Amino acid sequence: MSSKSNRIALFIDGANLHATARTLGFDIDFKRLLKEFEGRDSLLRAFYYTAVIEDQEYSSLRPLTDWLSYNGYTVVTKAVKEFTDAGGRRKVKGSMHVELAVDAMDLADQIDQMVLFSGDGDFRALVEAVQRRGVRVTVISTISSQPPMIANELRRQADVFTDLVELQSSLARDQSGRPARAASGAAVPADAKVSPGRR
Repeated sequence: MSSKSNRIALFIDGANLHATARTLGFDIDFKRLLKEFEGRDSLLRAFYYTAVIEDQEYSSLRPLTDWLSYNGYTVVTKAVKEFTDAGGRRKVKGSMHVELAVDAMDLADQIDQMVLFSGDGDFRALVEAVQRRGVRVTVISTISSQPPMIANELRRQADVFTDLVELQSSLARDQSGRPARAASGAAVPADAKVSPGRR
């Protein structure tokens, strides 16, 4: 059993975690995720990062981000940028890398361990910077998919790599025939894609 003297903070790249869990065939239950890490150590903060399209009448992410905000998570959002690519296709871009990195560096002196839910290789430099400040870093993603969802350089930089598939029994939303509810924290896709919905 942990003495809970190990202060940790969770940094969840919402779009990346959603894509990873979907690739593995399950949805994340964010209530269970919080309980899992509260039970292990002294959980200082749990951040959830996602980009949203703010000018739409209804965002499919709204029920999830609202639920997370009221249930122990610090939700960080920003509006996505729309652009037209060289082929004339309309696309959206919404990276939360800078916001996540700034928060991680701000908190580095107050925590012993950082748990990063992302496989994005762009975070390797952040992980290295946080480690230089004495923080151990656990990265959670997967190598069980083809191709793996984690960049090799990020996996090598982490102090500990945990495959999300190993946590499936602890973090997966219960699929036992009950209808999906937003309150479970996983009924709505946790990524940057949004679409009009019914009221």
